[in-house]
Amino acid sequence: MPYINEEELIARLRDIKTRDLAFSLLIDQFQERVYWHVRKMLINPDDSDDATQNTFIQVWRNLDKFREESKLFTWIYRIATNEALALIRRRKNNLRMDDMGDVLAGYVEQPGNFTGNEIEKKLFKALVRLPEKQKLVFQMKYFEDMKYEEISEVLGTSVGALKASYHHAVKKLEKYLLQP
Repeated sequence: MPYINEEELIARLRDIKTRDLAFSLLIDQFQERVYWHVRKMLINPDDSDDATQNTFIQVWRNLDKFREESKLFTWIYRIATNEALALIRRRKNNLRMDDMGDVLAGYVEQPGNFTGNEIEKKLFKALVRLPEKQKLVFQMKYFEDMKYEEISEVLGTSVGALKASYHHAVKKLEKYLLQP
């Protein structure tokens, strides 16, 4: 399906006659980016599929609530982030907090869950051990090349706090990566 700009897509989503087709276009335009965003958080492909599907279910259910105070993409990313975090929290309820990093790091080792080289694998093992906020900020800034202002809209945090989180994440990752 063809790419259409955000304003046109929103207009079509608001029109009851074109809403279904517009939603298909929305999924085509954003599904892959949403999937890889949550995949970096969750590592596990099945969990990432679930979070992506739940994201678009929430988008559909809440289209009427989108007030256009942010970009459509930013709003969808916020929903996706919340879906992934909710899945992580459900997992944590079944584990001690300290064990969650080990579980996610274990997903990196499972066949089919991670296709990167050894240095990328080590980076992801380090990344999953970061506190949630630092991990999210690092992922969005480093992997997705988002600006701090965009991350601020997604996470609802000040730019200054995001810069501090990114700095702390980088220092922790460097420390972990330099270990033998």
